[in-house]
Amino acid sequence: MKLTNYFKSFLENEVNLNPSRITTLDERTETITNLLSDSEKFKDNFIDVIPQGSYAHKTIIKPVKSTQDFDADILLYLKEYTDWEAEDYVQELYQFFRDNKTYRDKVHRKTRCVTIQYANDFHIDVVPFLERHDEKYVTNRHENNFELTDPEKYTEWLDERNRITKHNFVKVIRLLKYIRDYKQTFAIKSIILNTLLGEQVNDAALLEDENCYSDVPTTLYTIMKKIKAYVHNHELMPTIEDPGETGENFGDRWHQEGWSVFRTKMMYYSDKIKEAYEETDKEKSLSKWQEVFGDSFKKPESKSEESSTESNGSLIAYNNTEQQISDLGFPLHINPSYKVRLIARVNKKVGHRNYELHTQGNKVGRGRQITFTVKNFNIPQPFSIYWKTLNRGQHAIKADSIRGQIIAGGITNQETTSFKGNHFVECYIIKDGVCVARDRQSVIIT
Repeated sequence: MKLTNYFKSFLENEVNLNPSRITTLDERTETITNLLSDSEKFKDNFIDVIPQGSYAHKTIIKPVKSTQDFDADILLYLKEYTDWEAEDYVQELYQFFRDNKTYRDKVHRKTRCVTIQYANDFHIDVVPFLERHDEKYVTNRHENNFELTDPEKYTEWLDERNRITKHNFVKVIRLLKYIRDYKQTFAIKSIILNTLLGEQVNDAALLEDENCYSDVPTTLYTIMKKIKAYVHNHELMPTIEDPGETGENFGDRWHQEGWSVFRTKMMYYSDKIKEAYEETDKEKSLSKWQEVFGDSFKKPESKSEESSTESNGSLIAYNNTEQQISDLGFPLHINPSYKVRLIARVNKKVGHRNYELHTQGNKVGRGRQITFTVKNFNIPQPFSIYWKTLNRGQHAIKADSIRGQIIAGGITNQETTSFKGNHFVECYIIKDGVCVARDRQSVIIT
């Protein structure tokens, strides 16, 4: 059985990084950003600070052991210094933090970044990142060379897989990372795991079964069937090309022994997940899911959907105004052959650049204006477009501004970022009185 609510509870309580830790991470990143952008050393060449890796992809998980910390990567996006060599970027950044009394004892150098350690709870890797000769590079201080990279394109690639799976893909990544860290029966770098899983996701699966990504357990079931077939056909470690199109083979960061263990375990866990998903007896299914995830995978506690608990335990009442498209009389019947893509562009502001939101891990500061545009659709006219903007999180709840009403509109829609939290904008394509396509853009306001 799917046990969808069990998965929701398991993710929220055992797997996902605590909201308070995410808030702290965002605050530390904002502090670093302001410090660098205002500094004498970097301000003339400063372009932006960009989330990278699991921070951008929203795949950070809670450390399995209390003694472990978690990490986040941010890119320090700079104009090139004409008088610096590649080795100077990390060294100059390191010296900058060493000269600051707040960071002096928290900072150390690595090959491509400077690491700031916060009280044994988490650390941030700050990676110098620049454009030169119309290409993007990180710097290697040991080899004194510039290394071609395109993390924004990788983030865009992963975001597309998330959209195809109705935003369930990153949750599947978190679940597999949890299995990796909890069971410790295989080891794999997160970027390689993300890439291998992402390669199993495509639109063609929807044509075979339009419900194959309908929820978290079904998406997990679908992807694990495909990863089993993939690893079964590759006894030798395959080339794992960077989806960011840098030409890098991620397999160069691994070895055949590690691949062989991973291959065996993916076939094993795929079979276990298949048994749990297809089991029709609820108690037997739960037992089988617990063989995969452990005893913490259990029946969720009931919670009120119309209230929010603050950290002090008090309840905040709010007006839940969210609508579903069916509330407007439009049945939801997604046609898998129809495509629609919602693009969000953060408009330029003094002291900031404009950018497409999905290339930055969907993160944006407050007080920015975003233009949402419906693009890349193959749906024949006539059709109409409806929009929904949903605010979530304590700040929106306290202001009683959840929103979520669905309104008719055009190809574009503009919104201003106001409340910290993880929000979204959704578009619906209505044809012949039926919702035949939709897309969602996450908006994480920091």
